[in-house]
Formats: sequence, C-alpha cells, structure tokens
Amino acid sequence: MSTVRIGSYTLANNLILAPMAGVTDRPQRQLCARFGAGLTVSEMLTSDTRLWSSRKSSLRLLTDTDPEPRSVQIAGADAQMLAEAARQCIELGAQIIDINMGCPAKKVCNKAAGSALLKDEPLVAEILQAVRAAVDIPVTLKIRTGWDRDHKNGATIAHIAEDSGINALAVHGRTRADRYNGDAEYDTIALIKQTVSIPVFANGDIDSPLKAQQVLQHTGADGLLIGRAAQGRPWIFNEINHFLKTGEHLPAIELAMLELILLEHIELLHEFYGQPMGVRIARKHTHWYLAKLPEAQQFRTTFNQLDCENAQKDQIQMFFNHLRALGLKDAA
Repeated sequence: MSTVRIGSYTLANNLILAPMAGVTDRPQRQLCARFGAGLTVSEMLTSDTRLWSSRKSSLRLLTDTDPEPRSVQIAGADAQMLAEAARQCIELGAQIIDINMGCPAKKVCNKAAGSALLKDEPLVAEILQAVRAAVDIPVTLKIRTGWDRDHKNGATIAHIAEDSGINALAVHGRTRADRYNGDAEYDTIALIKQTVSIPVFANGDIDSPLKAQQVLQHTGADGLLIGRAAQGRPWIFNEINHFLKTGEHLPAIELAMLELILLEHIELLHEFYGQPMGVRIARKHTHWYLAKLPEAQQFRTTFNQLDCENAQKDQIQMFFNHLRALGLKDAA
C-alpha cells in the first residue's frame, strides 16, 4: 500500500472511516482507529456555530481524546459561516477540516448544503476558497459524482477543489439523486483521479477486503472511505489492511472476541452519552453487531426493552452463552 499524505499528515494507512451522522461518534472513532483505520472523521457538524451549544452538536465537537490526526466535518452553504466554523474547530483541537458536499439527506440539501452545493459551482469555489484562506491546517472535501445521472460534474468540482488549495478529495460513487440506492459506480471516481493531482479517496459499497482491492484497482484511488460496512464491524479495517498487504484473508472473528468488542462498545457509549441517550444509541449499535447471528431478531426484541447499561450487558452475555451452547464459535 502506498503512503498517503493529507497536507502535513502522513496517514498510518489508506483506509478512512467515513463520517456518518449518528454513527461515527467518539466511541465508534476510537474503536475503528484501534482496529486499523488510518484516519477517522467526526460526524457532520453544522457551520452555524450558534447551535454548537446544543447537546446534539456539543457531542460532535472534537476533543484531545480523539484519535490523531483529528478530522472534523462541517456542512453549510454560507462561505463565511463555514470559514468561521473551521477557525473555531481548530480552537477545539481539529487538525484537519473536512467540508461536506456529499450528504444527500433532504434536511441538509433543503438548506442548499451537502450535495445540493454541487448544483452551484461558483458557490463551491467561494466556499472552498474562504475556508482555505481562513485556516492553515489541511482542508479536505467530500463530494458525490454529481447532482443526478444527467449532471455528473464531479470532475469539474474536483478541479475547483484542486485550484482552491484543497488537500484531498473523497468521492462517493453515486449522485445526490441516487441517495444510497443501486450500486456505486466507480468510473467517475477513476476519471476524477486521472484529472487531479491531489489525493482522491473512493467511497461507496466497500464492504469486504476483496471489494476494497477491486475498487482501488478500478479507480486508481489513493485510498478508501469505509462507512456503513464498519457499523457493528470496526475490525473491517484490520481485515482489509491485512488482505491488501498479504493477499490473504484473516480468519473470521471468534464469537468470544465479538462479545468483548461489543461489551466495550456498550461501555464507551454509556460513558460518552450518559442516560437515557446511551441506552438508545447502544440499541442500534448492538443490532449492527449481531444482525447476522442466529436468533438475532428475537434477541433484539427483548434487548430494545431494556433501560440501563447493566441490563444491556447482562443480556448480551446471556445471548453469547446461548450461542456457545448451540456450538457456535465464529461470528461469520
């Protein structure tokens, strides 16, 4: 694997945990970093700094306990607000600023932010230049291949980014109109990689070591963003790293190790969010970890009725004891 640099930072490898609202909180970032992610990026933070005092936004702010280099993603449609948000993120410990022009969510696009910005190339240039001028740390950009299938202007946006001094570019292989439907297409990412000299990272549907290798070969990308495939599977970074280096697959994770990782994740979530938020967020993460195991649906029904950390941990341990009694040893 080639060395990847983002500005002054050399990443440990070319695998990045993609920012996902409601998923890549500090516990998820810590675990993914430990299991081999070369970079983790925070959940999307609004560029309206007046809202940062809300509980939801305050939990998304970086601290010095985050894995380094610390990258925070900001979103908005006003160049000066984004520039000010970037400055304030640095004061809070950010070492890389990531600008979101890839989110397809309606509540983001309706504010002309996220991937809606791809429609307005002059505004893209204004935003990127304003943020670049405001900070002296690396700035990265996340985009999609275009607004819709008839307007794939990802390569044009990439040129604007490079000309604006952006240090690296991540491209999700779908248009905004595609949302997360259908298969990601990598031809546009390959085109973008060929037309700019800054690092380009491919994103979309990378869910296995073999798929990771295929996408790198097809696109020529410098690295990969792993998003949904890391939900309930933070060790996917180790699996991909190992395969890219050796051509060999790691053995399936053992049930006992899965149990330990999940229990640690539950503990980190409760420590980070407190009550009652920790209980709710632990439910979805637990579902992701266990979704492919036998009797997971019955377990979920019971688990979602629990209302404290100890009860959740006890139920998880009972479930794993039950699986072992069934003779199960591996998680996959």
